[in-house]
Amino acid sequence: MSDLSALAVLLPGGAGAIVTLIVLLILRGSLVSRAVLEDVRKDRDARVAELVAERNAWREAHRESEAARIEAQNQVGELVELARIADHVLRAIRGEVPGDAMDQTVAAPPS
Repeated sequence: MSDLSALAVLLPGGAGAIVTLIVLLILRGSLVSRAVLEDVRKDRDARVAELVAERNAWREAHRESEAARIEAQNQVGELVELARIADHVLRAIRGEVPGDAMDQTVAAPPS
């Protein structure tokens, strides 16, 4: 039975019926005191603030992680470039680079 239909049934009973209805609403939990409501709101606000702080911490961690990833990616690019240069130099020393000044296998121009 909804609260309004209960009210319509109890109204002819007078003030005692209204007090009984209010007591029943309190016992069912449909009607709470202001102190309880304020406590629930404070708990909710505290939880929201905690979640916002946690979200901000994760965002900052993501920013730091992305900055570190980009820096590592740049360093890897530099290392690959240095490795290519070192490979080219070593091949030139061993005479493996065709057309290189150190290449002994290139035939001398015909005379």
